[in-house]
Amino acid sequence: QVQLVESGGGLVQAGGSLRLSCAASGSIVSIGVMGWYRQTPAQQRELVADQTAGGSGNYVDAVKGRFTISRDNDRNTVTLQMNNLKPEDTGVYYCKADVWEGTTWSSTLKSYWGQGTQVTVSL
Repeated sequence: QVQLVESGGGLVQAGGSLRLSCAASGSIVSIGVMGWYRQTPAQQRELVADQTAGGSGNYVDAVKGRFTISRDNDRNTVTLQMNNLKPEDTGVYYCKADVWEGTTWSSTLKSYWGQGTQVTVSL
């Protein structure tokens, strides 16, 4: 079993910054893609940014130039630095990881989600 624990959400004024962190733990052999998704009452959960183990990042157009995703593969963590925040960035942010779990000799690929952290950007 694998657990993802998120931290770093909160309330910030427009133009401010927040940093989200997510740490994966458990029976992890390796992790493929790690990323962040956002969900609001009006929209289903959608990708914000993700990154492969090799470091290739992918961002939704709305956050390009403002958000930066980074990983520490040794610590199984992923961070989302969010700058110049806008009210439309408000939502619950979820960490997701595609995890090879088990042992080196026998592992299976499964996706895990964190519990979510609220980000609220006020005018």
